[in-house]
Parts: sequence; structure tokens; C-alpha cells
Amino acid sequence: MNRKRGFTLIELLVVIAIIAVLMAVLMPSLTRVRKQARAVACQARLKSWGLFFNFYTSDHDGRFNQGHNIGGGRGLWPVALRPYYQGQFDLLLCPDATREVFAGLPGAFNATSREFPAPGGGTETLIFSYGINNWTNYMTSDRGARLEEWFWKSTRTSTHKDQIPVFGDGTWHDAWPRHTDSPPPTDISVGSGNFGTTDEMQQFAIPRHANGTINMLFMDWSARKVGLKELWTLKWHRAFDTSGPWTTAGLAQPEDWPRWMRRFSDY
Repeated sequence: MNRKRGFTLIELLVVIAIIAVLMAVLMPSLTRVRKQARAVACQARLKSWGLFFNFYTSDHDGRFNQGHNIGGGRGLWPVALRPYYQGQFDLLLCPDATREVFAGLPGAFNATSREFPAPGGGTETLIFSYGINNWTNYMTSDRGARLEEWFWKSTRTSTHKDQIPVFGDGTWHDAWPRHTDSPPPTDISVGSGNFGTTDEMQQFAIPRHANGTINMLFMDWSARKVGLKELWTLKWHRAFDTSGPWTTAGLAQPEDWPRWMRRFSDY
């Protein structure tokens, strides 16, 4: 009578070793695929925000929300657009940014939080990982350092809308980028505070997605991947110089950038 032959110890060890090798080979690929999937999901969420901003501006004669100095903060996008995203708080977060951090601590390219006016009165704390380009706001000059003629204010007075950033991956709910803003000295140096009137491009220049990219929503309501150095070539406000000192047209060299950004594509 023939007996079934089982695996020997050596054969089992060989099989386990082969499985371990395959896992070592495949894991980086699986990790990369998961990260790419999260980046695609982030773009999908920004396209949803494109619908919300489109609905809002359509309901307000093309005008954007008014900004932070209106009505005790009720002009801020998390409050102004609340009737459109209707409590879908997961849409406030990029899938690659789900860890809450505190102002000034490393890792602020993840999610952060702030209190906003609540719909029924009082305040509510929202966790978010997207920020608006404040130059789109329908507002006048602010703090004496931001000129009214720089604001876009409305979708009806703009051309080349595919080059005007509205909303995207960020460390704070808003920012005021200028073409003279310096890039972050390190990849975790930004923090989640408000810089005021200088270097606020750093709120968007974060290594959230692969190969030095973030996702951005534009005024034509398209959402796409944007290189970190490409940020300085976009039309953030009406007087923004898209050939400024941090662009190849402005003769910026790879060695001019902080070391952590030098390997990324130039624009």
C-alpha cells in the first residue's frame, strides 16, 4: 500500500524562502500602487470640490466666498460651502493625509484642525487637509499688504482658468502665495500656522504625493497633479509673475532649491 509522501523540512524551508523573496520583491510595488490609488482618490475628491465651488459661484453670480475677514469667519470655505458638501466630512481629507497634527509640529503636511463657526451657532472643530487660494476670494485688500486688484473674486472675469489654482493639498485652510515666496527649507518645516503675507506658497509645497507632487483644483474645475516646483508657474493672483525667480524662465537653477526638492522636475 502506497503512503502519501509529505514535504520534508528542507522543502518547506525552500518554499518559505521563496515566498519571503516574492514578498520582498512585491511589497514595494504594492505600496507604490496603494499610494497611487490614494492620489487618484484625492483627485476624485477635488473634482467633487470643483462641483461644490461651481455650484456656489453659480448661486452667487460667479463670485467666490468672501474670505476670513467677513462675518467672523463665516466667509471661509469650510463654512460658506457647507450647504453643498452637507456634512460629508471625509471630503475634507486627502486619503494620504489622515493623521491630525498640531500647529508648528513636524508632519503638518498631514491633516490639521481648526474651529469654525457652526451652522446653528457657536463653533465646531473640523479636521481638514485642503486649502484654498485666498486670491480667489471675493474680498477687498486685507491687512494693508494685499491689493484689491490682485484678487480674482469671480469666475466671470478670468481667462486661462486652467492655470488659476483654487483649492488643493495644503497644510492650512488658506494661503496667499506670491511669486517671490521661498520654498520650504525641509520637507517637514512648514507647520500649520498662518504666515501672514510672505512665504505662504510653503502651505502648498508639501511632499504629500509621489515624485514631489500635490493635487490641485483649477478655476475651470479640472483637478490634476502639480509638481511642487510647478507651483511657482501658476497664476495665483492677477499680478503673479509666472516667470519669477523660482522658475526656469526666471533662470532658477536646480541647486537654488532646498536639497530635498532638487531631485524634482523643474518648470
